[in-house]
Amino acid sequence: MEWDVLVIGSGFGGAIVGSRMAEKGARVLMLERGRWWDKAAGPGRSAYPRGIGDPWIWNQAAPERENGWIDFRTFPRMSVIQGAAVGGGSLIYANISAEAPRSAFDGGWPPELTYEELKPHSDRVAAFMGVMPIPDGQWTERMKFMQRSAAAIGEPARFQPLELAVAFDPQWRYAPDGSTERVEASRRFVNAHGVEQGTCVHLGNCDIGCEADAKNTLDRNYIPMGIRHGMEVRPLHIVRGLEPWPGGGYLVHFDRILNGVLIRGEARARQVVVSAGSLGSTELLLRCRDEHRTLDRLSPRLGERWCSNGDFLTPAFYPGMAPLHPSKGPTISSAINFLDGSQGERFWIEDGGFPNLLADQARKLSQGRVRNLRAKLLVEVFQRLLREHPEPFPHVMPWFAQGMDRAKGVMDLRRRFWFFGQRRLRLDWELSSGKAVVDAIIAMHKRLTEATGGTFHAPMNWDLAHHLVTPHPLGGCAMGRGPAEGVVDHAGRVFGHEGLFVADGAIIPRALGVNPSRTIGALAERVASLM
Repeated sequence: MEWDVLVIGSGFGGAIVGSRMAEKGARVLMLERGRWWDKAAGPGRSAYPRGIGDPWIWNQAAPERENGWIDFRTFPRMSVIQGAAVGGGSLIYANISAEAPRSAFDGGWPPELTYEELKPHSDRVAAFMGVMPIPDGQWTERMKFMQRSAAAIGEPARFQPLELAVAFDPQWRYAPDGSTERVEASRRFVNAHGVEQGTCVHLGNCDIGCEADAKNTLDRNYIPMGIRHGMEVRPLHIVRGLEPWPGGGYLVHFDRILNGVLIRGEARARQVVVSAGSLGSTELLLRCRDEHRTLDRLSPRLGERWCSNGDFLTPAFYPGMAPLHPSKGPTISSAINFLDGSQGERFWIEDGGFPNLLADQARKLSQGRVRNLRAKLLVEVFQRLLREHPEPFPHVMPWFAQGMDRAKGVMDLRRRFWFFGQRRLRLDWELSSGKAVVDAIIAMHKRLTEATGGTFHAPMNWDLAHHLVTPHPLGGCAMGRGPAEGVVDHAGRVFGHEGLFVADGAIIPRALGVNPSRTIGALAERVASLM
């Protein structure tokens, strides 16, 4: 065998399992479909997208032409946002490292997996990624507003700062006037894994690549550790299928993206870990079972028990109040916790944010060499807009939330025209799966808005079409006690196929109600410890 372990994907599941197996001395190959993104854009790397013409979109149907930052999939009643990068979703998520509550383990898991069983693995992820809340003196205006909002509805004890996978300088102080939000104010240092980073200076670009290098993404901790132990990482490699190899192990088929074309290749490994995310891992295994017929013993439950983790966003407007600056500071920093079920459903409310893409585009244009009159005029227009309106929506509060919706979604492969056309991934998500928790979240968003003197606006995607958008898909290869109940066991081992594992959000059998990255990481730590 060429490799002891081949890992498909480099997000919170793949990066952790691959790096821990390399640490054990295994020969590990990691195949990642996306690019290796980097602010500096060294050899073989891509700079973070900022401008209109930059590579923003990952096109699953034509990745050789479009292999950008965000994979956005639309299904009936549900859209899913995913990252495409070395480091997976850690490059586009909002840094939240939250431990799943005890109530998330009340049912649906194999008996071996409990809150107590997963706790040491969860703590290990938090320590390795250096998570911490925003230090005193660096609270954003939205974070202070969240604390006041909890008090305004008579629930001050429910407010809590959240732990973030971000590097902070305790000496730095945030100034709302914007004078401290400069890359030059970031303190450079070498982290515990030998990677140079900077500290957070509230640039607000957590979801599109931090220019200060303050975000503790997986390509700054777990992946470098794996590489130090001999792990090989290959970006722009899309795995198309896998089949058992005579005598044990698996042959993995992939396409490599090179100069706008796909080049076929293959590799053999004794063990294969599928970590392509809820949609990616499920689709790959569905194709192997139902299309390629190479993994015919996969569970009939493959594709089931999918959920959106109750993600929901509601904008509220406060035109007469001091600015809340949703484009400044970490994208999310705190929560108001209702996971105890006191509102009839279990959820928590977070302070959302979004990057200031207008400012990013202006900075990019002004830093480049302006070669003609049209470009000069464009730069001047952007700069004038920024002088007059440095932040597009300073008085908006993007109330965000996660909740425990029902894991009733089902994925399968369907042809577009019955017997004709290529089989595509389909997600059948029932409105009843999430309506109760979304209605409870909306009611709380409205209550918080009215208690703080704002104007509430229900999102049109839900109000008119009952359509949701989630960056936290879970399920599809759910854990179970046997193949009649799930796709993998408590250790991520695929039923019916020895040496095949799944380790990512696809194996989580129910909604967590909180940002899932630490739970996915904890499960990956546990899978690696049992391999």
